[in-house]
Amino acid sequence: MTRIGADVKFSGGSSLLGADPLATLDAVAGLGFEGILVRTVDEAFPELDPGAIGAFAQAARERGMFVQLGLGKVNPYMTAELPRIRDLGCGSYLAGMERLIRLCAEHGWTEVWTATGGFKAYPGLLGFDRFRTDVDWDDQLAATRDFLLSLAPVLREYGVRLNLETHEEITTFEILGLIDRVGPDVLGVCLDPANLVVRGELIGPAVARAAPYTHMTHLRDAVLAEAEQGLSRFLMPIGRGMTDWPQLLDTLLAAQPEIDLVIEGVGGTRAEMSLLPDDPRWWPAHPDMTWPDLEELRSLAALHAANAAAGLWPGLDELRRSGPDLRAFLGESLAELRALLETLASEGELTPCPNPRS
Repeated sequence: MTRIGADVKFSGGSSLLGADPLATLDAVAGLGFEGILVRTVDEAFPELDPGAIGAFAQAARERGMFVQLGLGKVNPYMTAELPRIRDLGCGSYLAGMERLIRLCAEHGWTEVWTATGGFKAYPGLLGFDRFRTDVDWDDQLAATRDFLLSLAPVLREYGVRLNLETHEEITTFEILGLIDRVGPDVLGVCLDPANLVVRGELIGPAVARAAPYTHMTHLRDAVLAEAEQGLSRFLMPIGRGMTDWPQLLDTLLAAQPEIDLVIEGVGGTRAEMSLLPDDPRWWPAHPDMTWPDLEELRSLAALHAANAAAGLWPGLDELRRSGPDLRAFLGESLAELRALLETLASEGELTPCPNPRS
C-alpha cells in the first residue's frame, strides 16, 4: 500500500524542520506525512549514537511511520567532499560506508539513498561533476562501478540495497548500466523526475526506463525556462510545473505497486540548473540524447513562456528572485500527490492509502 513521506536534509544533527531528529520526525508527522527519508544518517546522528538512533526508530514505529536513510556518495572522485564518512571508517571511506550499511540493516531500513555527485555553485557546466576538467565522466563512472562492486558483498550480507538518485550529473541510461553490472538486488533507483531534464532526458520515457528498478523517490515538479545561454530548470511543488503526474504515477506504480513515495522539498530557492545545448561540450557528453529530445525540451520552455505570459506560472525573473517556504512546498506537494493517488484509485488503478489524520 502506497504511503507518502518527506525527504529531510540534516546538518550537525538538526534540520530546517527541527532541532534534532526526534523534533524533525514530529514536524514531518505534523505536516501529515507517513514516513521520513533521513538524508544522510551521519548528518542526522553525527556520533552514530546507538541510543539516539534507537529512540528515533522507536518513535517512528510508535507513530506508524516508515523510515528510509541516505548514505554517503559513491563516486570516488568526489568522496573527499565527505570527510565524515572517512572518519566513521577510521580513515577508510569503504569501511565508513560498510558501517552505515550495517546500521541500516540493524533497524530494518533496507532501501537506502545514494548519489554519484553534488551540484556546485559554479557557472555553466562546471557546477556538475559530469563536466569536471580533472577527470572524464567515463572514468568517474568506471570508478563508481568498481566502488559499488566493492560494497556489494556487505550489501548482500545485510540485505540492503543502495538506490542511485537520478541526480543532475547522471542519466538513467548510465544508472541502468551500473545496475546491470553490480546487480539489481543491491543497486536500484531513487527517482527524482525534476532532475531528468537537466541531463536532457524527457520525463516520460526516462521514468519508464527506470520504473522497474525504482525503490525510492524524490518527488517534486519543475519548469524549464528560456535563459540567456540555453534553458534553465527551476523546482516547483508537485502539480505546479510541467510534469505529467498521472502518467508518471501510473508508470511507476504499475512497476512498483507497493513503493513508499517520498517528496523532496526545497526552501528559499528554486535550484536553477542550466542546460546548455549550444555549448560544444554538451552534445559529446550526452550520447543518448537526440535532436527530437531537445526539440521537446524547447517546447516545454515555450510552454513556460506561454503560461508565464498568462499569469499561470512565475516568469524567469520571479523564479530567480523568490524561493518557496519549505513547509509550504512540502504541504502543497503532499496535498496534490494525495489527490492524484485518490484519483488513480477511483479509476481502479491502485488501492488508496488511508490518510491517518483524516
